[in-house]
Amino acid sequence: MRSLKTAALLAAAALTLTACGSGDGGGDAASDGKTKLRFSYWGSDSRQKMTEQAIAAFEKKNPTIDVVGEFSDWPSYYESLATKVAAGDAPDVMTLEIRGLSEYAGRGALADLTGKVNTADLDQGVLPAGQVDGKQYAIPTGVNVFAMLANKATIEKAGEKMPDDTTWTWDEYIELSSKITKGGDGSVYGTEYTFNPAYLTIFAAQRGESFYNNGKIGITPETLKAWWANFDKLIKEKGSPDAAKMAETAAAGQEQSLIATNKGGFGMWWTNQLGAMVKSSGQELTLLRLPKAPDAQKSGLFLQPAMHWTISSKTEHPAEAQKFVDFLLNDPEAGAILLSDRGLPINSKVLAAIKDKLPPADTQSLEFIESIKSDLDAVVVPPKGGGKMEDIIRRYSEAVTSGQQTPDEAATKLLEEANAAIAG
Repeated sequence: MRSLKTAALLAAAALTLTACGSGDGGGDAASDGKTKLRFSYWGSDSRQKMTEQAIAAFEKKNPTIDVVGEFSDWPSYYESLATKVAAGDAPDVMTLEIRGLSEYAGRGALADLTGKVNTADLDQGVLPAGQVDGKQYAIPTGVNVFAMLANKATIEKAGEKMPDDTTWTWDEYIELSSKITKGGDGSVYGTEYTFNPAYLTIFAAQRGESFYNNGKIGITPETLKAWWANFDKLIKEKGSPDAAKMAETAAAGQEQSLIATNKGGFGMWWTNQLGAMVKSSGQELTLLRLPKAPDAQKSGLFLQPAMHWTISSKTEHPAEAQKFVDFLLNDPEAGAILLSDRGLPINSKVLAAIKDKLPPADTQSLEFIESIKSDLDAVVVPPKGGGKMEDIIRRYSEAVTSGQQTPDEAATKLLEEANAAIAG
């Protein structure tokens, strides 16, 4: 779901967006007299298929509008979008991640949707995740939570029991992962680890720290070193593969992850990825809360928009673009087609309408989120430069786990680079 190229591509966008000319914004009239809207998005073949179905449903209800989907795979998405925006040729409706929101909004590429799209039935607590400087530049498509996926069959085959996720600690997670590896047949590991910024955000929040704090990184060197110590302990106690194997596994993508290939007991993923992981593994997977520090006052878990709908500030057809976004957000027909592919809908009426149509994995995701809702923190929109964090965290974390840098040295350099990225 999250490519390592994201940071570089968002950085490129930051540079190229400054070159935006007046342009035509990409909207024009089709040869048959219809209004043509261009809509950019990324994803899998299955996402493209369901999105085209949603587009067809919208066009049937709005016969004077022709929506042209500009689909790409994830790794090339931002590179292509940044080029189009820089050339004044932005799609009318654009899909963005929360990490790219401040970059695009701050450079005038996005229209302010405040009062332009009906948000009455949307979760009002989630809407701020699409705001920059008090303006609604984006509307979340749906929400998910960063959680622990557990393969019960793998865990029990190793002679172990599923943990109590309301009480387990990081040390207990590491110990259990080690036991699963040792109790397996030699091809299975207790867990796979990740350097996803969401994991670090949650870990830091349990220690009373925010990722961003007053325009700076709010995470201390001590927290970074404690986080890396967990990886080191997992590797040394055989709870996970070593650094080289984990780098190889991460590079292979979601479908080749340990949890997806039934070679791992645990793995941290977003809840909207559960369905794809179940399909890949062919086994039942269970969502769990992440472990906590023994003295943590809160879980650190938070609702995260899977992605955002945005409209180009250069579009020549704002009314039609707004109508399309309104359809995607508020029409039960669109909801029945898209289901939870872009996160569970934040429109209460749409969610109620499709609840019985959700596949088992999505139902489990919905029930899991509902069960922990009172324990969730509000999401924070990263500042400009936030899109670089994943790459920065990954590079220094790999340097530590592979023994190329000491935790002290890496923590100092990571914070220096991260603070420079958001200051610039």
